[in-house]
Amino acid sequence: MKKTLVVLTIACSGLLCISANAQKKGFALIEKNVNSTAGDLFHDLNTTKDTLILKSGNKRIRNVYSINTNYKRETQEYINANSAKVPLTHLSKGKHIFVVEQVPLKIVFVVRVLKDPIEFTKVEVEKITASNDRK
Repeated sequence: MKKTLVVLTIACSGLLCISANAQKKGFALIEKNVNSTAGDLFHDLNTTKDTLILKSGNKRIRNVYSINTNYKRETQEYINANSAKVPLTHLSKGKHIFVVEQVPLKIVFVVRVLKDPIEFTKVEVEKITASNDRK
C-alpha cells in the first residue's frame, strides 16, 4: 500500500512538471548561429516569441528569407537597414531555416514554430474582440 502511494505521488508530480514545462513554450524557439563571423548580428525572439528581432552593428541587413521543411520560402523581406523585426505568425508549424544576408555574409540559423498559424490567429481574434467589447 505504501509503495503504491509513493509511486502514484511520483507519477503525479512528474506529470505536473511536464505540463508546467509545456506551458512555458511560446510560439517559436530559436537555435542561434554561434559562429564568430555571425557575432555582428543580434538575432533573437521577442518576449512573446512571435517576432524575430534582428540588429546589426556596422553592416546593413540586406535581405531575410526562410525556407521550411518542404523547401519553400515562406518569408522574403528586403530590409536594407541595420535592424528589423520579422513577424513569425504567418509561418507554418515546423522547422524554418532563416538566412540573413549581410554583404558578403549569409548568416543561417533555425527557428522552430511550435503552433499552427490558424490556432494563433484564433487567439488573436478572441483578444481583439474582447478588447473591442470593453469600449
